[in-house]
Amino acid sequence: MGSALAGVVFQPQPSTYDGKAWRTMDGQELEHVWVPSDRDPDNPMPGYFLQCPHDDAHFTVLFSHGNAEDLGIIRASCFEMAVILRCNFFLYEYTGYGIRSGSPSEVAVYEDIEAAYKYVREVLQVPWQRIVAYGRSIGTAPTVHLATRAPLRGMVLQSPMSSIYRIPFHLRFTLPGDRFCNIDKVKDVCCPTLIIHGTRDEIVPCWHSQALYETFRKHQVACEAYIVDGADHNNLESQADVSFFNRLQRYLQHLRTSPVPERLQRQADNPCI
Repeated sequence: MGSALAGVVFQPQPSTYDGKAWRTMDGQELEHVWVPSDRDPDNPMPGYFLQCPHDDAHFTVLFSHGNAEDLGIIRASCFEMAVILRCNFFLYEYTGYGIRSGSPSEVAVYEDIEAAYKYVREVLQVPWQRIVAYGRSIGTAPTVHLATRAPLRGMVLQSPMSSIYRIPFHLRFTLPGDRFCNIDKVKDVCCPTLIIHGTRDEIVPCWHSQALYETFRKHQVACEAYIVDGADHNNLESQADVSFFNRLQRYLQHLRTSPVPERLQRQADNPCI
């Protein structure tokens, strides 16, 4: 059952990149960085550190991509986001996706983001107060996982699922064997969160975000919801147009100017990672 479900949940496609240097839209030539893996030392994780060309970048966004994507698909759009939002972006690859070998699994994805976080903190020397985790679709699962174990200044969840079983079934409880149960982990999240979802999402219905938002509020975790009327799952950014970036900029500015919540500071004083 586990392997059968994994085959449905994870949909890696043939790699869209080859590991060679990539030229950004402003002419930078970027090589991959290689992130060590504690679980599989012989299978390091490819990643990109996209540095904003502006000198005033405050935050580094740790980005977790969606299903049926890889670094080759997302790197150009993430670099564009870095320029518009005036942030740095760190992209990492899941086990079994892109040029990274191995078989994807829930445990592997969680270990992947923990390794990426350690790289950002220890190698890039970014303090946690300047890290914002951003997950899209299935990438919201490792993002929420990380937020329960490590301090983050903020978290963005775009088109998140409450859990995998809740996608085909509108359940109010978690069944045995369910995967990526974001809704059950909210109680352990400490950082201010922004949820983004389209009302016409055909893959993960918008009610998932509503359920997550209500759970965040129930557990008194600061959370805002940005619902894009008429937007679907894969084209939300373009359908929202300029308001998408405006909303993200307001959120990041709020993080930068507001004090660190006491609950988050306590997590930072006793991190699991």
